[in-house]
This record gives sequence, structure tokens and C-alpha cells, in this order.
Amino acid sequence: MARPTIHTCCYDCIPCPEGEISNRTDSDNCIKCQSDEWPNEKRDRCLPKVMEFISYQNDNIASLFSCVSVFGCLVTGFIFGIFTSYRDTPIVKANNRNLSYLLLVSIILSFLSVFLFLGRPNDVTCRLRETSFGIFFSVAVSSLLAKTVMVCVAFKSTKPGSPWRKWLSVKLPYTIVSLCSSFQALICIIWLSISPPFQDLDTDSYPGKIIIQCNEGSDIWFYSMLGYLGFLAAVSLVLAFMVRTLPDSFNEAKYITFSMLVFCSVWISMIPAYLSTRGKNMVAVEIFAVMASSAGLLGCVFFPKCFIILFKSEMNRKADLLGKREN
Repeated sequence: MARPTIHTCCYDCIPCPEGEISNRTDSDNCIKCQSDEWPNEKRDRCLPKVMEFISYQNDNIASLFSCVSVFGCLVTGFIFGIFTSYRDTPIVKANNRNLSYLLLVSIILSFLSVFLFLGRPNDVTCRLRETSFGIFFSVAVSSLLAKTVMVCVAFKSTKPGSPWRKWLSVKLPYTIVSLCSSFQALICIIWLSISPPFQDLDTDSYPGKIIIQCNEGSDIWFYSMLGYLGFLAAVSLVLAFMVRTLPDSFNEAKYITFSMLVFCSVWISMIPAYLSTRGKNMVAVEIFAVMASSAGLLGCVFFPKCFIILFKSEMNRKADLLGKREN
């Protein structure tokens, strides 16, 4: 840059603008670095940009998420073992034990889906990570919805001549789970067919960094998947809240109500945090939501039952579950 008050042959050296370098003395022009490069501190050489994603090698949070996910799977598997060992006891048989098994399996798969969010994303993991947790949680929430419906139908059918008796069928809960989960699977199939998620390189958000992330492909189908999952959770919450006070000494609906409150609270609070972050912080928010909601379902629904099975066996009797007391 020429000095305004001195001879025009005199110049001041100024640094190149951000993203540009000059490797020659007294150069009049700067050279712009490529999109995957960034200048060093002296701005005389272009260096490769830092790749940002949740890495197993460089991020302790990846190890933390992995340990929590494995621990969640082990706890869920332990509870599954308790339920299969005590499968003929009244508290396990109450309100369809097969639905309890299905719910436990879906929770295990939800914990395992965390590993799809860790490591460097690619097109395959981007397609699997979004659709997998949507389908797994749909199965879990559908199972809770089916349990709640069966509680409601069972009490409404106690009156003589009640038309609700015809709905007391073994096929009803499985029909509810199949239909609700299939609709979510259909949304995911259409999403993958029309505009599937893919690996995206964000070179503009942060100077000197390339954010390797998953692009949802179609925001419409992504939010349709989340919206349908939220709809299932809301219906389960409202129905469980309505039947929570039915006369039963162990009415599972009140625990389903708590689990749906936790589930909805986690995902509602996740949305603004998810939208306000970028890069691996955004992925960490999504992983936390998956693990927290899985833990909420597991703790609220199954911990009370396991406590009774292991430490209050005198309550694990048909007479107590029906609200009757022996003389």
C-alpha cells in the first residue's frame, strides 16, 4: 500500500485478507487458498483445514458416549434377563409381557444407534443414523401406547355387557405396534428413496475448519419423521395420563405417563439446542437426546417392576396386583 504523505515509491506492508496468502516479498496481490485449505499465522503458506467430527481418537466425549451407551445396553439386558427369569410371575405377565420384551429390545437398539453418530460420517451412516433412531423409538413408543390402550380396554370391559370385551384380543396390541411402526418405516423408506441423507462438507461456518456432517437431504421428510414420533409420544402421554388413576394397585399407566413426560421433555428441549449449534456439538446434542430418552423409558417403566421382583417379592402376587388383600 502506497504511503499518502511520502514519495509514491514507498510502501507499507499489510497482511493479506483472511483466507489469502502471499509467499513473495513486495507482492502487490495475495493468493486465495483453496476451499479445503487455510493460511498459517504468517499468511505465507496454505495449510489443510482441520477436519471436525466426533472422533474416537481425539475426542474424549466419544469415549464417554460409548461407555454410557454400552452401560445402558448392559442394564437393559440385565432387566431383560430378570423378566425372562420371572416370566411366570404376575407382575411380569401383567399387561402383556411380550410387549415388555419388545420394548426392552427397542431400547437396546436405541442405545446401540448412538454408535452411528460417532466417528467420521459417510453416506451409509448418515442414512442409517437418522432413520434407525426414528424407527426404534417408534417401536418403543408404540409398545407403550399398546400397553396403555390395553389398560384402558381392560377396565372398560369389566362392566357386564360392555362392548369393549370384543377388543380384549391378543392381536390388538400387536396390531397397534405393527401399524404405528410401519407408518414410521414407510416415512423413512420414502425419505431414503426421494432425497436420502448424505455426507456434507461445511467449509464456510468456521475459519480453518471443515465440518464433516450429515445433511438430512430433505428437511420435509426429516421433520415428518420427527413429527410423527412426537405425535405418537403425545397420544401415549395423553392416554396414559387419562387412565393413570384407574383402580389398580400396580397400574402401569402412571409409569408410562412419567416415561412419556421425560421423553417429550428431552426432545422438546433438544430442538432449540440442536438448531442453535453447529458441527460436532450439534451431533453431541442429538446423541444426548437419544441416550436420555432411552434411559427415561427404561427407568420409568421397568425400574419399579424390578424393585418389586427383587426386593418386594411379597407384592408380586396376583391378589396384590388386583388390589385384593388376603385375610
